[in-house]
Amino acid sequence: MSEQDAGGRESGSGNRVSRSVEEFVGQLRAFTDRARGAVPFSMPRLPSPPGALSAAQLRAIDRAVRSQRQQIAAMTAQLQAFDEQLAVFERILEPLVEWSSTWARLEESVADLVRRPGDPADPDDGTTPRA
Repeated sequence: MSEQDAGGRESGSGNRVSRSVEEFVGQLRAFTDRARGAVPFSMPRLPSPPGALSAAQLRAIDRAVRSQRQQIAAMTAQLQAFDEQLAVFERILEPLVEWSSTWARLEESVADLVRRPGDPADPDDGTTPRA
């Protein structure tokens, strides 16, 4: 066999493949045309691919993302300020809690001095017999 015969066979098989692909595509087109005509209602349009977003849509998305990030930054600043206020409040409360407990101990000691034996407010005045 010569190289021309081998080349002729390869190009012939390539033609057959390309013809069969063309026939398949043609049959597919004919089927979709018939299917479109058989459906009594119009078929919905497919959404455009993501790469087909318009510049205005992308700008709107960009603005929305920037706005959300700015809102988060503002909330972060507010939370930081609130945390600082709570820290100051906590420092103010510490001496008040200590003063309050000291005052309660003082009241107890003064009340013990003021109570007299036989006082109805004193449960342990020594006048009631113990069992």
